[in-house]
Amino acid sequence: MNKKTTFLDWGSVAYNEAWEKQEVLFNQILASKKDHLATSNYLVFCEHPHVYTLGKSGAEQNLLVDYIQLQAKKATFVHTNRGGDITYHGPGQIVGYPILDLENFGLSLKGYIHLMENAIIELLADYGIEADHFEEGTGVWLNIGKPDCRKICAIGVKASRYVTMHGFALNVNTNLEYFSYINPCGFVDKGVTSMEKELGKPLDFEVVKMQLAGKFKKLFGFDMPL
Repeated sequence: MNKKTTFLDWGSVAYNEAWEKQEVLFNQILASKKDHLATSNYLVFCEHPHVYTLGKSGAEQNLLVDYIQLQAKKATFVHTNRGGDITYHGPGQIVGYPILDLENFGLSLKGYIHLMENAIIELLADYGIEADHFEEGTGVWLNIGKPDCRKICAIGVKASRYVTMHGFALNVNTNLEYFSYINPCGFVDKGVTSMEKELGKPLDFEVVKMQLAGKFKKLFGFDMPL
């Protein structure tokens, strides 16, 4: 069980470029596993330019604008191979790609997603934002069961032989207008929020990023210098 984990900050990177870079690491881990060698682990953080991504189980009608309108918004649209429906990525959002061999951490896929949500929930609690898991879907939510129920972090993953890729998107200083052009994660009756909106002020993005990396390190037991 190798808990050594490499933290990578890719900065602002196009979605497809990040996807390709993920695939390289993902396939390296799978190859090591096939040969019964020790497997590596990575925690990748990045930001993406405006992009809508649709998961394998998603419905394209949840994108509420056409391609000409997308271009006007300087946004792109990508069919991706993660689970889940449609979501938005953009500046001011921490996108996290844990590329892990879950067997190194004794985790099931369900347990992995739950722990990832817990890392986000703990971070938000440090800022006085009360959030929780949502039984009807993945991600991290506020005011569950109330009319103003809203999502602050989306989750969509891919796994093969207990090796993971893709991950989460936490709205920190995100422009929430972009969510009005989709049914986020397929929901038509739930809102989206950000840390900035909840707290009434923008946050230091780099500080939040490192605090979140620390939460992952603690909860997953990563052997990971920060």
